[in-house]
Amino acid sequence: MKGDIATLEDIQVLVDSFYGKVRIHPLLGGIFNGVIQDRWPQHLEKMYRFWQTVLLGEHSYHGGPFPPHARLPIDQEHFDAWLGLWHETVDQHFSGAKAEEAKWRGDKMALMFLSKIRYFRNHSAPPLM
Repeated sequence: MKGDIATLEDIQVLVDSFYGKVRIHPLLGGIFNGVIQDRWPQHLEKMYRFWQTVLLGEHSYHGGPFPPHARLPIDQEHFDAWLGLWHETVDQHFSGAKAEEAKWRGDKMALMFLSKIRYFRNHSAPPLM
């Protein structure tokens, strides 16, 4: 039986499994690998801290998650693929209230990021943190 997301180790399983799928995904892999290049360990560490802060309330992430995404060549189809992998990965490893929250937060984040990306495509202002 699958447990819920409760520890940093759970976050690491989620993040590692998810980005393992992203890296080889036909639509997403090229974009992520092209931007991150050989900095995957640093990116994964940042994602551990981000999700630890968001889901566990342990404030280890500092910074703004949106600016690095602001000028990426991505649109609805990319977010749909990202969300599909995110939900699949959460469901593969976890079950419970935090797992449902992780999917809900992913959905909300994707909606917000896509809206902001579309805005900045049409405006010259730099994205704020």
